[in-house]
Amino acid sequence: MSQKEKPMAGPVVYRIPITKARVNLGQVTRRVQMEKECFILERDGIPVAGIIGIDELEDYLELRDPKLSKQIRQSYKSYRQGMAKPIDHLLDQLESPSKKRVKKTR
Repeated sequence: MSQKEKPMAGPVVYRIPITKARVNLGQVTRRVQMEKECFILERDGIPVAGIIGIDELEDYLELRDPKLSKQIRQSYKSYRQGMAKPIDHLLDQLESPSKKRVKKTR
């Protein structure tokens, strides 16, 4: 169907003429959804658009949020400084409020 690019890691990326994608749109979207493939649409050999899965799009849009990007950078910095805590600690914190709840009676 198209020329395959060598991905570094992650989804398989295909380059396809936009006219061919239009004719095969159902098949292209199925492959994006089911096979987690990505497509670069070309017009006259020039990349003009891409088709990616909704999960990848949502991740991309979230990362464009400056507040979220700052939080990710700060978290990574804390991790590199050895400030990470074991998962058991987090799970204990999440469980403890539910243990302290008292049932209300009517």
